Amino acid sequence: MDDNEELDYVEEDYYATLNLPRTATQDEISKAYRNLSRIFHPDKHGNGENKQKAELMFNRTKKAYEVLSDPHQRAIYDSLGVKGLETEGWEIVHRTKTPNEIREEYERLAQEREERRLQQKTNPRGNISVHINATDFFSRYDDEYYDTGLLPSIEVSGMSMSQSIEAPLSRTEIATLSGSLHLQNGVGSGNFLLSGKRLINKGWFEVDCGAGSGPVLGAKGSRNLTNRIFLTGGTTFHFRPNAIIPGLSGTAAIQLDKNTLGYLTYNAGLQNSMSTVVERNTERYHCNVTVTLGIPHCYIAATYTRKLLEQSLRLRVALKGGTFGFLSECGAEKKVSKYSSVAATVCVGVPSGVTLKIKIVRSTQTYLFPIHLSEEIIPAAVFYATVTPLLTYFVLKKMLFDPMNEATKQKNIEKVKETNSARMAEKRREAESAIALMGALFERVRKDELKCEGLIIVSALYGKFPDAGNVSLEEADDMGFLQQNPLVIDVKIPLQCLVKDSRLILYSSSKSELPGFYDPCFGEEKQLKIDYEFRNTTYSAVMVISFFVVLLTAYLGFTGCSASLDQDERSKKNVIKNSSQSIHDKDNSHPKYDYSVDEPDSEQEEENERNRRLHIESLGQLKSAKLKSIEKSLTEEQRQAEKEIERAQLAAIFELLKKQTDSSNLNEDDLKEQLSLYR
Repeated sequence: MDDNEELDYVEEDYYATLNLPRTATQDEISKAYRNLSRIFHPDKHGNGENKQKAELMFNRTKKAYEVLSDPHQRAIYDSLGVKGLETEGWEIVHRTKTPNEIREEYERLAQEREERRLQQKTNPRGNISVHINATDFFSRYDDEYYDTGLLPSIEVSGMSMSQSIEAPLSRTEIATLSGSLHLQNGVGSGNFLLSGKRLINKGWFEVDCGAGSGPVLGAKGSRNLTNRIFLTGGTTFHFRPNAIIPGLSGTAAIQLDKNTLGYLTYNAGLQNSMSTVVERNTERYHCNVTVTLGIPHCYIAATYTRKLLEQSLRLRVALKGGTFGFLSECGAEKKVSKYSSVAATVCVGVPSGVTLKIKIVRSTQTYLFPIHLSEEIIPAAVFYATVTPLLTYFVLKKMLFDPMNEATKQKNIEKVKETNSARMAEKRREAESAIALMGALFERVRKDELKCEGLIIVSALYGKFPDAGNVSLEEADDMGFLQQNPLVIDVKIPLQCLVKDSRLILYSSSKSELPGFYDPCFGEEKQLKIDYEFRNTTYSAVMVISFFVVLLTAYLGFTGCSASLDQDERSKKNVIKNSSQSIHDKDNSHPKYDYSVDEPDSEQEEENERNRRLHIESLGQLKSAKLKSIEKSLTEEQRQAEKEIERAQLAAIFELLKKQTDSSNLNEDDLKEQLSLYR
């Protein structure tokens, strides 16, 4: 309906850049950075256009690593995003914006701050209740002397309004002005109240003065006795023409456990009563039980509210019985936007009859419409009171709320596209550059997977396509000519490069931020369709990857791959066998140099490389076994001397291996790996 959070500057997703989950450890971050650095390091791509592309991708990877490897910067990024990292003095400034755009943003932020400051200073709250009498619908009154007409009559039987504002006088003093008007069956009344509250040590104190049916003076106070017990009390004096009516109230409260409170309240004055309340409030539900003994009424009441957080919905039932009769309530409250919610409650009781209560909450303003349907319990009145709000809500949602939200969303998307057109074009160039630089790695990974009959990406398409079984990079225009499909991109090469040990792991971050990806249809729901081979058999597999980690692996011998994982128990791996699925991706919008050399080009070089590694591994295993057998017979001093000798040996081996880097395919990570084997 409203309150759609406007899309703003398209930010970098550093976790997606490194293809990591937001819970990645420092070791995982470093490892992912090293792997990408081997692909995009400028020194590996000579001179010319490829080197410029490599510098672009390497700087992007380096920036992501620098932020995520620094605990302080990572904490800021996790909380505030790139805006938090670019904070400059008084506000958050996008460094890619022009001076005019920065000035406009400053004026907009200044206005918002002023509105928030006014809201905080005044804290306005209001309530409007309109009582509607619609009993003529179900129990029509027939009068032989009065023509009731063809249509049932609906009348407003009463109305009440209240409003309050606050004015902070200091850090510990607050003044509040409130007033109310009431009108019932042609008789009206009103009152106003001025209060001054002062915060004191472990409590507060308040003085009230006002007027209504005569002047009113009062005082209230609260005090925390312990961490679990507090007391609240007050007294009032109503000055009437012929008398002064005093009033007294007091409440003692105790916290029974983390989520449960108990209250004992006593009131004396215009109405005398004593009540006990036990209230329990958790993330999933809220319930309370009230027992009241008083004059003129005694009653027992119980309410239960179920909180469905995922659906922004609350379901409520209540029962109340006492000397006045019996009343039952059943209702629901739905949050329709960030600041707005609607609620409907059906009240059935004796002698009150059937009443439908409609409540609309907009920020701090509440509008209540109690509609009295019948003075007796009539099944038809109960039925229509239950069904009518549901049908009305769904019709309004379908015909009004959803179109308005969609129109606002599209307007924001177009605005962001226009604002970030240059950046989105840059993201496309980055993706094309990354794919151009991945050629050698793509061939090597594909060749390794072919040898072990592992995971071969035959085709991979990313974008918006309604039919996953019939999608291509080309589409026919109105004249029948084939043209590039602007909503779909080919991501076969970048996905194949992410395959390691016949596994493809994608995390919950935006896929458009992965190396070689970009967003072809900003703000739209996207899909990822993968056709692949495993053990020389072709499959058309897809996975649901809306929110959680997805693991595509060829080790499990599946006939189709799809995973939509539970966050708790299956956050690492899960495979659902399926021959045709689609990967839905709703995007939420939202280094240090590592030198390496080219991989072996010929099969003979690869074979020599494998043999050399096997030889080194065998030497390491033999030495490890020998050291373990000798170590048992050494004293502590001999062990220390042996460690010194070993350090010298490892240093000599390191120098020896380092000399081989100029004549073999060995980089620094390989040196460290081989040293660990020797160790």
